[in-house]
Amino acid sequence: MILSNAGFLSLSLGLISSFAVFLCTVLNIKKNLLNLEKKIYKFLTLQFFFVVIGFFILLYTFIISDFSNETVYNNSHSTKPLFYKVTGLWGNHEGSLLLWLLVLTSFILFFFFSSKDEPKNFRLYTVIFHQIIVIGFFIFVLKTSNPFDIIFPVPPEGLGLNPILQDPALAIHPPILYVGYVGTSIIFASALSAMVTGYVNNLWAKNLKKWVLISWTFLTGGILLGSIWAYYELGWGGFWFWDPVENISLIPWLSLTALLHCISTLEKRDLFKNWSIILSIVTFMFSVTGTFLVRSGILNSVHTFANDPSRGIYILIFLFVLIFISFVIFLVFENKNLENKKEIFFLSKETSVLINNWFMIYFLSVVLIGTVYPIFLDVITSEKISVGPPFYNKLLIPFLVPFFLFMSVGPSMSWIKTNLKFKANYIYYFLLTSFATIITIYFLTQKDFLLIILIFSLVFLSIKTLTNFFKNNTNHAQNLSHLGFAMLMLSILFNSVSSTEIIKNIKVGESFISKNEKITFEEIKTNEKKNYSSIIGTFEVKNKNNKIIKLYPEIRVYNQPVIATSEAAIKTTLFKDRFITINLIKDEQLFNVRYQNKPFMIWIWISTLIIIFGGTFAIFSKKKNYL
Repeated sequence: MILSNAGFLSLSLGLISSFAVFLCTVLNIKKNLLNLEKKIYKFLTLQFFFVVIGFFILLYTFIISDFSNETVYNNSHSTKPLFYKVTGLWGNHEGSLLLWLLVLTSFILFFFFSSKDEPKNFRLYTVIFHQIIVIGFFIFVLKTSNPFDIIFPVPPEGLGLNPILQDPALAIHPPILYVGYVGTSIIFASALSAMVTGYVNNLWAKNLKKWVLISWTFLTGGILLGSIWAYYELGWGGFWFWDPVENISLIPWLSLTALLHCISTLEKRDLFKNWSIILSIVTFMFSVTGTFLVRSGILNSVHTFANDPSRGIYILIFLFVLIFISFVIFLVFENKNLENKKEIFFLSKETSVLINNWFMIYFLSVVLIGTVYPIFLDVITSEKISVGPPFYNKLLIPFLVPFFLFMSVGPSMSWIKTNLKFKANYIYYFLLTSFATIITIYFLTQKDFLLIILIFSLVFLSIKTLTNFFKNNTNHAQNLSHLGFAMLMLSILFNSVSSTEIIKNIKVGESFISKNEKITFEEIKTNEKKNYSSIIGTFEVKNKNNKIIKLYPEIRVYNQPVIATSEAAIKTTLFKDRFITINLIKDEQLFNVRYQNKPFMIWIWISTLIIIFGGTFAIFSKKKNYL
């Protein structure tokens, strides 16, 4: 109890420090005193320090299984391995918000420390706008989501952590994802500050771009880890299912991608000021909207944390306050600071960036509508519907071909104006792409027209991007990310058209055939671990060449809470995954077996890692432009 009281006191002092930062910053703008700026830095440090103290107190209560703390009681158990006691801190609503607050306070401290060369008023206004966010989250944590609530009398045991969260990939998934989300808060505050101080120019774009890249790279990594976890832990046998919370992470990623291209154009050509400001604002708004949807409990998803209406109402009000502030500032300062009178030629890199933004906003709109439409329909008519892959495939796939083609030629265009002179090497690109497409289609089972042109456009993008590596003054960071994206789309395409699945109800000793493979259910055995017991199946997979592999799927029964989960067994090779899950359905003798062949799964992960590496390379690159 003493620890929980100390943790609550620490967060309360952090809130007081936040108000001190806000007041000192306002006074500094009015009086322009040097000692006040030093006080801002000290209070920012104190703010961060108190959050760190609170974070480590909560961490320690999880480690020692202090069940007088309600958060620990609800999300831990004494038999849990130490690793999952630690990661259980952010495997719940209260702890995850404390982690969010930790990232928020660390980012503003780092911004203030690293932006000494930028205009003073810009820095101060950025702190003011960011502190509004920080104070809002402090109040949210302390009033509705206190991680240090006390239980008395102290229960002897905790309720445990949801078993599907007891996984290494998901353990590191939230911190990485949160860095991506919370990084958008600096982008948001910087955009409002730049409008107020008249600093929307190429220097602002240059300095802001590192924050965009950091958020974009970490958000990509967080989405990747979540996708890998869902693939093997949930037993769905896929990498993306258009789950509402998956979509919530994809929406700010699309917005950040558009912003990254836009801000680079602003840096190079002093164009797209309005676009850059709007995207900076809406990207953070989408992050907060995602927080509202996840925390309010109105989404039906395996990812949701809470279903307390008061929490959802608080975030919704907070979101409206931020939107109102942004709207007023944009209306007041838009005409004064964001005018653009430069001519844009059709055949130019600027136009290609603009078209890229149009595509990104369209994709974003489709995902947003598909995610929130069922919510509004439920509220208005009480009718419950789910929006699945057919909706997204029908609205997104036809627009991918022109998007891939523009993505291929855009980086080769020149700033200001591109010479229309025909280049003979495009003939070679076309012939090579056609040949590669024909070879690829030959090995695929499906051969419809849309598939052919999708493959052609992606192969063309891959070849064109590869050739860009050998040009002078090329942008390797951009080329890496574009190549990774082309590989990702090709891998997804091949995976979707060539995957096979068979579901059988069989007993031990029986076999079934899947294409050219014979799968035999050889035996089952049991195993006892500290926090669960398991039934492990042994399957022999024999192909037409009599090559044999063994797969060992599990059914785990966790002790606290008592929940059964199905653990997939996956055999990964360079070209395909063999994926199998089992579920007990009758008298411990009849098992439901799901066996899948998933081509090119590993290339989905590898290509996303290449995208992340491209973003990381861009963060540390000394080149002045990223386009």
